[in-house]
Amino acid sequence: MTIVRATIKPNSRKGPLVETAADGTLTLYVRAPATEGKANKAAIELLADHFGVPKSTVHLTAGATSRFKRFEID
Repeated sequence: MTIVRATIKPNSRKGPLVETAADGTLTLYVRAPATEGKANKAAIELLADHFGVPKSTVHLTAGATSRFKRFEID
């Protein structure tokens, strides 16, 4: 099990893209808006693709309504 800390940037023209900071946190650029959980869903899909795991193994554990999120990958 891996814990990933991420900052999400919704409505990004740059995305979908994952950038890694020097401290190990990720910045996720997604095109989905931050309404009705669309950006969270896009972030889960982006992380699954980035780590090469199925979407069902990526879970949002903290920060559902925050820009700063914590994900758990089984």
